[in-house]
Amino acid sequence: MAKEVFEQLSNSNSMFVVVAGNIGSGKTTLTKKLSERLGWKPHFESVQDNPYLKDFYGDMERWAFPLQVYFLTHRFNTHKEIEDAGASCVQDRSIYEDANIFARALYDQGTLNERDFQNYQTLYGTMTPYLNPPTLMIFLKRSVPKLLERIKQRGRDYEQAIPVDYLTRLNKYYDDWYNSYDLGKSLIVDTDELDFLDNEDHFNRLIVKIGDSIDQKDMFFTF
Repeated sequence: MAKEVFEQLSNSNSMFVVVAGNIGSGKTTLTKKLSERLGWKPHFESVQDNPYLKDFYGDMERWAFPLQVYFLTHRFNTHKEIEDAGASCVQDRSIYEDANIFARALYDQGTLNERDFQNYQTLYGTMTPYLNPPTLMIFLKRSVPKLLERIKQRGRDYEQAIPVDYLTRLNKYYDDWYNSYDLGKSLIVDTDELDFLDNEDHFNRLIVKIGDSIDQKDMFFTF
């Protein structure tokens, strides 16, 4: 079964799959593995070359607005690039998360002020009508303890000081977004007990669920 789905997805030239999820949920890992195994072009989140990210974690209130505008612009350009390419691609995080998760969280906790938040929402509302939703949105769910474990393992210095309550808030907003997402097909994947990096059976089962979700046969995957 997995082999057939692999072949079907590999031979498609029109798949646009987004991997969405909280910090440390496994988005980049899954994006990389899907691209390698299916021959899809990967589009990764701008982290290493992001001029604001390190400063943001040091002073969230000062850098919240420029960071969000940077991500918004980067992901809009990536989304358009994928649409224009006409080939199957997989993207690490979406433009929709910027507004529904991160800008919302920063505004609700008082880090992003009213003026900047409304300015941001206007920009987002102007950009998104020019985008077509992805073929499939994969939502990666992971508990906060597992997120912290993964963040520690990958060892990015600027991430080690991320507050637990910030990750908890993001998880709540992700749940809200997952439950209200209506732009297209989606798959919710609980990753707490899922090892799609080193366990081939887990990865193959996930591939089957991705194929089913594109065919609208399934919308949730857990062990």
